[in-house]
Amino acid sequence: MFHPDSVAVTQQRDDVPLIDPASLACQRLLDQLAPTEATVLLCGETGTGKEVMARYLHQHSPRRHGPFLALNCGALSESLAEAELFGHEKGAYTGAQQGMPGWFEAASGGTLLLDEIGELSLTLQVKLLRVLQEREITRVGSRSPRKIDVRVIAATHVDLRQAIAGRRFREDLYHRLNIATLSVPALRQRRQDILPLADHFLRLYGQRFGRPTVRLSAPARQRLLDYAWPGNVRELENTLHRAVLMNQNGEIDSADLWPLSALPAPVMEPSVDEFTGWLRRQLQSPPPQLYERVVRRLIEAAMEHEGGNQSHAAALLGISRQALRTQLAHLGVIKGRRRCATGARVASQGGE
Repeated sequence: MFHPDSVAVTQQRDDVPLIDPASLACQRLLDQLAPTEATVLLCGETGTGKEVMARYLHQHSPRRHGPFLALNCGALSESLAEAELFGHEKGAYTGAQQGMPGWFEAASGGTLLLDEIGELSLTLQVKLLRVLQEREITRVGSRSPRKIDVRVIAATHVDLRQAIAGRRFREDLYHRLNIATLSVPALRQRRQDILPLADHFLRLYGQRFGRPTVRLSAPARQRLLDYAWPGNVRELENTLHRAVLMNQNGEIDSADLWPLSALPAPVMEPSVDEFTGWLRRQLQSPPPQLYERVVRRLIEAAMEHEGGNQSHAAALLGISRQALRTQLAHLGVIKGRRRCATGARVASQGGE
């Protein structure tokens, strides 16, 4: 499911048995959200597969027989962006020789993905907010609103809360989009998926290039596990694509994983090793309630990292939101005004 956005991979996304708890937690959230009409905001780094997730939501929804359209908001022309989004009437501007529907009308009955929503200008953000609230658009050059029947999914790699603080994104639009938010884990946060994905891409490109028996050596597989994947799943796909294309002897070794072979080997975050060392020291002379202290530290760190959003923190930890709430209650974190011990607000209503 969490593959880069290529047609071949999108069509075969269900063929990969992803096993990492973070991926499984995301899968459960997707399955809960897919049958609904809720606007969904997908957040995550570039290359994590947000468009594939949007397609999954569409294909498992009652709108599956309608169109799925994906618009990169960052690619919109500043001068024609409004017309592209909402359409225009004949004569609305120079060169408008006939009326044309925009993206919202074209996606009628289906789903519209607004990718890189954080790149929209503030002017367009105001207009988009009204469209989402009123469920109608007005073409450029017209005064007559048109009702729309579209499910909107937005995606961004930008931290919209920071964009709000920097006055680059409207807070009211953020809250309108934030009805249901899903954080897509980076590949380094779901390392158990690396080899299943690598094997999938190996088969995919092996068949495409007529090399179905190509395989990864043990050192190459370890190299894949040891790399941090800053470009996420898209980088993993490109790496395997290149390796299969250049392979001559049927086995891909670690030296063939260019440009990984030219990069330093250390990739696991230092904090992981430090945490492991801390645990070992604690186990040598365990303090009282060691297990509870470790769990508390882990949960508080996840909640703080995700700004108090329970769904995001649960996905990061690889557990369900209900399991996280059970832990929060057990640790005494959920009480009073429902604030976690780190001071981050724990939203107790609205499902987030």
